[in-house]
Amino acid sequence: MADLDTTDGRGNVYYREDSSSDVLQLASDYIKRGFPETTFDPSSVVIVTWKLVAPYQAPGEDHALEEKRNTFQAVLASSDSSSYAIFLYPEDSLQFYSTYSKNDDGKIPAMVGFSQASTNYYFWEKPGSYNVIANDEGSIRNLHKSSNAGKQGVWVFEIGSSSDSIVPAKISNVLESLEANQQDQKMTSKPFMADYGSTEIRQQYVTSSTDSTEEDQHHVTYSVPQLAAEDFLTSYQDVTGTPSTESFYSHQDFPTAKAPPRQFQVQQFPPQQPQVIDVEEFDETGIVFRYHTDVQQTCANNRHQCSVHAVCKDYPNGFCCSCIAGYKGNGRQCVAEGSPQRVNGKVKGRIFVGNNPVPVIFENTDLHSYVVMNQGRAYTAISTIPETLGYSLLPLASIGGIIGWMFAVEQQGYKNGFSVTGGEFTRQTEVTFLGNNEKLVIKQRFSGIDEHGHLTISTEMEGRIPEIPSGASVHIEPYTELYHTSSSVITSSSTREYAVTEPERDGVASTYTGAYQWRQTISFDECIHDDSHHAASATQQLSVDSVFVLYNRDEQILRYAMSNSIGPISDGSADINRNPCYTGTHNCDTNAICRPGTGNRFLCECSIGFHGDGKVCYDIDECSEQPALCGSNAVCNNQPGTYRCECVEGYQFGADGRTCVDVDECQEGHCHPDAFCYNTPGSFSCQCKAGYRGDGFRCVLGEAEKTKCQREREVALGSGGTFFPREIRVGHFIPQCDEHGHYLPTQCHSSSGYCWCVDRDGNEIDGTRSGPGVRPPCLSTAAPPVVIGPSVRPDTVPLPPGTHLLFAQSGKIEHVPLEGNNMKKNGAKALLHIPDKVVIGVAYDCTDKMVYWTDISGPSISRASLHGGEPTTIIKTDLGSPEGIAVDHLGRNIFWTDSQLDRIEVARLDGRQRRILFDTGLVNPRAIVADPMRGNLYWTDWNREAPKIETSYMDGTNRRILVKDDLGLPNGLTFDPYSSMLCWVDAGTKRLECMNPNQLGRRKIVEGIQYPFSVTSYGKNLYYTDWRRDAVVAVDRTISIEKDNFQPHKRSRLYGITTAFAQCPGGHNYCTVNNGGCTHLCLATPGGRSCRCPDNTVGVDCIERN
Repeated sequence: MADLDTTDGRGNVYYREDSSSDVLQLASDYIKRGFPETTFDPSSVVIVTWKLVAPYQAPGEDHALEEKRNTFQAVLASSDSSSYAIFLYPEDSLQFYSTYSKNDDGKIPAMVGFSQASTNYYFWEKPGSYNVIANDEGSIRNLHKSSNAGKQGVWVFEIGSSSDSIVPAKISNVLESLEANQQDQKMTSKPFMADYGSTEIRQQYVTSSTDSTEEDQHHVTYSVPQLAAEDFLTSYQDVTGTPSTESFYSHQDFPTAKAPPRQFQVQQFPPQQPQVIDVEEFDETGIVFRYHTDVQQTCANNRHQCSVHAVCKDYPNGFCCSCIAGYKGNGRQCVAEGSPQRVNGKVKGRIFVGNNPVPVIFENTDLHSYVVMNQGRAYTAISTIPETLGYSLLPLASIGGIIGWMFAVEQQGYKNGFSVTGGEFTRQTEVTFLGNNEKLVIKQRFSGIDEHGHLTISTEMEGRIPEIPSGASVHIEPYTELYHTSSSVITSSSTREYAVTEPERDGVASTYTGAYQWRQTISFDECIHDDSHHAASATQQLSVDSVFVLYNRDEQILRYAMSNSIGPISDGSADINRNPCYTGTHNCDTNAICRPGTGNRFLCECSIGFHGDGKVCYDIDECSEQPALCGSNAVCNNQPGTYRCECVEGYQFGADGRTCVDVDECQEGHCHPDAFCYNTPGSFSCQCKAGYRGDGFRCVLGEAEKTKCQREREVALGSGGTFFPREIRVGHFIPQCDEHGHYLPTQCHSSSGYCWCVDRDGNEIDGTRSGPGVRPPCLSTAAPPVVIGPSVRPDTVPLPPGTHLLFAQSGKIEHVPLEGNNMKKNGAKALLHIPDKVVIGVAYDCTDKMVYWTDISGPSISRASLHGGEPTTIIKTDLGSPEGIAVDHLGRNIFWTDSQLDRIEVARLDGRQRRILFDTGLVNPRAIVADPMRGNLYWTDWNREAPKIETSYMDGTNRRILVKDDLGLPNGLTFDPYSSMLCWVDAGTKRLECMNPNQLGRRKIVEGIQYPFSVTSYGKNLYYTDWRRDAVVAVDRTISIEKDNFQPHKRSRLYGITTAFAQCPGGHNYCTVNNGGCTHLCLATPGGRSCRCPDNTVGVDCIERN
C-alpha cells in the first residue's frame, strides 16, 4: 500500500478474472507449497498486476525517486469454502520503498498487508482489523529475497475460512538445489499472463490508505518472515560473514538465478546499481532504547538500529542488539576490539580563577583524544586555553578521564564505559575544592560516532577553581574510583589529592597539596529487555595510574594522559591485576587485542581489519583485495582496519544510503534563467536559449556563434532546444560541453557507462577508453583566466588572487584556493585523478603553469599543465623511490631526491639531460626545495642515526650541513621567497621550525603537532599536511598559532604540498636569459652560474664551464 502515480505513462495497472485450467493449477501449486496439508482447489482466480508504476510526489519534492519504478502482482484464489492471497515480487522489481502522501502527510513508508472493511450496526460501526506484513524499508527490500512458501519472492496467506484472522504460510526453507529448481520449472512451464486480456486501470493516481485510526483497530503485525531457528537453511554468517542471529536476517538472502519464482508475466528489469557499503572506521552500533508505542518493536522492522557489526534478538517485549565477536560496544555502536580510538569535540567555559572577580571565558575550543585501547591509555589535549586558566585546570585530569573510563581495559566479567553506553550519554560532575569551598560544574555530552568514525563530545564548565601559579607543575598519584550502576544511571564520588610544585625562587621550589571532592552522574539509555545486559557487577572499580598532566604556555595546550582498567573492588594485589593485559605491560601491537591467559600468560591477536602475529599488525587493504567492493560510480578509500565507499564527483548516495546515483544539478538552479540546463551523468551543462548569448551561467540578448561541441550536441538532442533526459533514445550519445562551449575533456556514454578522453576537437584519444564506473584521468584543455595582481608584501596588504595550494593524496592531486591568508575550503576539488599511483612530492612551475609530481608506485616523475591536457611522464627509468621534487622556474630545471638510490639528481623540465648531483652521504633523503634567485638548494635527510638538513649551490658545489642538532624525522621543507625563511616540519620532534639560512639561530613556530609530512609557505602562513589528522593545517608563523585546517572528504594520507602562485615571485638569475649561454644544463649559483653536462654524454658536444 502506497500512493502511486500512473499519469503521463508512468506505468499501468492491469486486472482480470481467470478460470482457465492452467491458471487455476498454477495458483493451486503455490498455495499447496505454502500449505502442504490443504486440499484446496480454486474455482476462480483474480490477477492484478502493477507494472512499472511510479511513486506519487508533489513537483520538486524528491528527484531521487523520480525515475524509480515498481512491478509486482497480487492473486486472489477462491473456492466454495476458503480463499487465499498470493503476492509475487520478481527480483529487482521494487526500486522504491516509500512515497509522498497525497494528504500532505509527508513521506511515508510503503506497506504490505490486509485490511478488513468496517461493519455497520444500527447505532454504531465496528472498525475492521488490519494485518501488517511489512511496513519498513528493510523488510520490503527483502520481499523478493525471502518467502513464507519456500520460493523466493512468493508469499501465500489464507484470508477467508472459518476464522477471521489472516494465516500466513510457514514454509521457511527456500529451495535452492539445482535439481529441485529444474523440477519446479518443468512442473509449471507456462506462466500466468498479465498483460493480455486484462482490463487496464488508467486512473490518475492509485491510492491506498486506511481512514480509521489505530486506536480503533485490531492491529496484528507479522515479521518478514519470523522463522524458527530449526527452519533456517543458511546461517547469517554464510550470507554476510557475521555470526548467526535469530532475526529474519538469518534467512538466506541470495536469489537463485536457475529458478526465479513462477509468476505472472512481468516486465524484465535491468539490474539496479550495486549496493555501495560505507564502512566507517567505527560503525554505528545498537542498543535498544525504551519504546513507548502501542506497536510491538521487533528486529524485523528495527534492524537498522543495530550496528552492522551487531546481531539483533527479539524478546517478548522488544528487541536488543549486541556486538558480534571481535567487536566491543553496546550493540548500537560497536568498534573493533583492540583498535585505537579517536575522540573529537568542543569545550567552552566561564571560570573564575582564585579571587579574581573577572571570569575567564572561552568557547569553541578544540578537544582531541587518542586512546590505545589494548592499554587503556587515553591522551587528551585541549587547545587554546589561556595561561591565566591553563595551570589551574591541571588537577582536573578527569575532564579527559571520562574517555579513559570509556575505553578502560576490562577484566573478565566487567565492562568499561563504551561497552555499557556505546559512547552515547551525558555526564554531570560537581567538583568541590576543599579549603575555600570553590565549586566547578562540568557538563559533558557524548553523541556517539560521527561520519568520520570518531566519537564526539561537547564539554561545558562553569564555576570557580583555586589558582595555581604560572609555571607550576602538578602531580597526581594513582587512584581508584567506584562506579555504581542502576537503571540507566551510573554514579561515583571520591576525594582526590594533588601535589603542586611551584616554580623555583632563589633555587628553592615549594610544594603544597590540594584536594577536592568529585561527584558525577552518567545518564544513558540501555536495553531493558535483555537480562544478560545487567550481568556485569552493579559496582565496578576504575583503577587509574600513570597520570600525567601538563600545560604548555607557548602552545596554550592543556594535556592529560592516564592508563585505566576496570574490574572488581580490590586493593590491587589480586592475581588478576598482575596479568600484563590488565596492567598494559604487554608488548602487543597498538592494533591488537591482548587475550589474558593463566598467571602472567597472554596472547596478542590482531584486531579485525589487520593481519599479523599480534606483536606486529598490518592493515588489510580491502580496496585492493576486492576492487569491485564499492560498485559503480564510487571509489573505495582504505582506512586503518576498515574502508569507506564514496561517490565520485557528480554522484551522491541514493535513498538507500549505499548506491551512488547521479546528482541532478539542473534542479539546483545553477544555470541562468534564460538558459537551458542539461544534466549528464556526474555533471551538467548550461546553454543560453535562442536569441541569447553567453556561457549559460550568464546570458544576454544577442546570438553567439556556436562551437563545434554545441552544434554536435544540438544535432544529438534534435533541433528545438527544450530537452528532457528521459526522451533520449537508449544508446544515444550526447556530447558534453563546458560553459564556454568546449568539449569536456572526459566524455561518457550515459547508457553503457563507458568514458574516454577527447582532444580540443572532440576526437577520442587512443588508449583512454575506460569501462563502466571508471572515469579516466583527463585534464581540461581550457584554463580559466588568471587575475594577476601587483607584486607586494603579502603579509601587509591583500594578496594577489589566483593562488592555490596543491597537495597529493595518494592517487590524486587536489587544490584549495587561497583568499588572502585563508583557505577557501568550499572551492576545494580534485585537480587530477591518477588511479593506481602513489603521488609523494608535488612542485609547481609558475612560469608555464605546470604541476610536477613524483610517483613511487611506478616509479616515475610526471607533469601536467593547469591549462589542460593529458599527464606526461617525463622520467620513468633508473628511479628507485623518488620522493621530494623542486622546480627552478628561472633556470628551467627540476631537482629530486631518491630515497632508495640515496641520491639527488637534476634534469631539464622535460626530463632530458639528467645529472646526478650527490650520491654519497645520503641515507633517507626526502624533501628538497630550491631558491632560484639566490642559486641555493636545500634538502632533508631523515637518517635515524643522524638526521640533518643540508644545503649547496644549485650546481652541487659548496655542500654543507645546515642543521643537525635536535632533529627527529625532518619530513617537509619549504623556502619562502618573500621572507627568505627556510622552514621545516619534523615528525620526530613534533615541531614546525624556521630559520634564515644566512643567520644563526632557529625559531620554533609550533610544537606538539601530530605527524607532519610536507610543508609550504604563502604570506604569513605555513601550511603542512598531517598523516594523523588527514588534513592540511594552516599556521600563522608571525604569532605561532594554528589558524585553520582542511580535511578532504576522502580520508586518507596526505603527502606533498606546494603553493601554486598566480604570479611568479620577482627576481632573476644568470640562467634566466638564453640558458645562461650554456649548451646543456645551466645551474645557478650565488652571483653566477655553472654550465654542466648531463651524465652519459659520450659523443655529445657539451661544454662545461663556471
